[in-house]
Amino acid sequence: MAANRLAAVGQPDVSVTVVNPRPEFVERVRLHEHAAGVTKAVRPLSGLLHRDVRLRVATVGAIAERSVRLDDGGTLAFDYLLYAVGSTAARGLAGSENAWSIADLDGAELLRTRLRKLPAAARVLVIGGGLTGIESAAEIAYCYPSLKVELVSGSFAAWLPESSRVALERKLARAGVLLRTGLRVTGVRPDGVETDAGRLLPSDCTVWAGSFDVPDLARRSGLPVTDDGRLRTDETLVCVRHRRIVGAGDAVAPPGDVGDHLRMSCQAAMPMGAHGADTVLALIRGERPAPVSIGMVGQGISLGRRDGFIQATHRDDTPRRFVLSGRVAATVKERVCRFTVTAMRFPRAYRWLPGSNRQSPPRPQSDARGAFRGEGERGARTDQHHTGTVEAKTDTVEVKTDSVEAKGVSA
Repeated sequence: MAANRLAAVGQPDVSVTVVNPRPEFVERVRLHEHAAGVTKAVRPLSGLLHRDVRLRVATVGAIAERSVRLDDGGTLAFDYLLYAVGSTAARGLAGSENAWSIADLDGAELLRTRLRKLPAAARVLVIGGGLTGIESAAEIAYCYPSLKVELVSGSFAAWLPESSRVALERKLARAGVLLRTGLRVTGVRPDGVETDAGRLLPSDCTVWAGSFDVPDLARRSGLPVTDDGRLRTDETLVCVRHRRIVGAGDAVAPPGDVGDHLRMSCQAAMPMGAHGADTVLALIRGERPAPVSIGMVGQGISLGRRDGFIQATHRDDTPRRFVLSGRVAATVKERVCRFTVTAMRFPRAYRWLPGSNRQSPPRPQSDARGAFRGEGERGARTDQHHTGTVEAKTDTVEVKTDSVEAKGVSA
């Protein structure tokens, strides 16, 4: 979104480069479908990027003052860099190597292969009571009805109203998912998971759908970060100690008054990408960037291919009373998933809902409406961890995804 929005402006003195570890775009929000064998969550980046955006397939090893070092030994210079490395699964759990993760494509591919090899009546344990865990358990149960699917977590959809939690519990039960709540997983073994109740829950395939973490690129590069490693920015998404670096997405921490309600999700990442592009353009023009203002709309949960649940929210992401359920919700969720890809092809037309009244209003051209969506532990899932590096210079701007890099060819 950031790269395309920058390139679509058509400024002859600005060039944009996207740096990504692979030539494909990974639809992070579809990785649970990919793992279950329902669909493929990858598509060529060449079909999504603006025709004037250059793609460099590489990974950024470090960010310097005006350049980035690549894993292939190369270096890219930049005038402005957009940092959008996203998030991935946290791996602090003992024995986590014994679990399959669906936070990235490689993990989803391995899980896809494992599920296909399981015999009938095999036990699949999904760890995590957030949106990723709920969607994953439901999708696996839908695609593999002969398997015994269990969802294990200390809590279940804890951020939702009780009525919504009860409805979700019933839907999962009808889908064939056994809920085991009130249990905290303390370790994963090849044959099952250990819990704080002191007993082993047997498992033939354990899926990790717990909390998320962010890449340590910003920390390793000496940039200002929060305790959890996210890049610290001001209210305009500019890095607090590096005015040529702009952040967007899961790996960024703007001030609380504009960003506390922004959970890891496409619903937050896409507007942040668009606003980050607008911020870079303002800096190039010598203008003062506008504060970011993003309002949330709801949480969409897919429960297999024929069922779903949508919880409407206020702009600060607190639940409203309105919900959708059943096939209608499943259809809406699928439309939203498709919109996130379509919107990237029309970046200048993309609009999103501005934040609540306590937030600073966005610039007129940036304030608008967009799609909603979210997943993950408490609703976190973004499109693959992309490191967007935007570089802009009087002569070039570069944006990268999935491994941060940027380059801006100076005039």
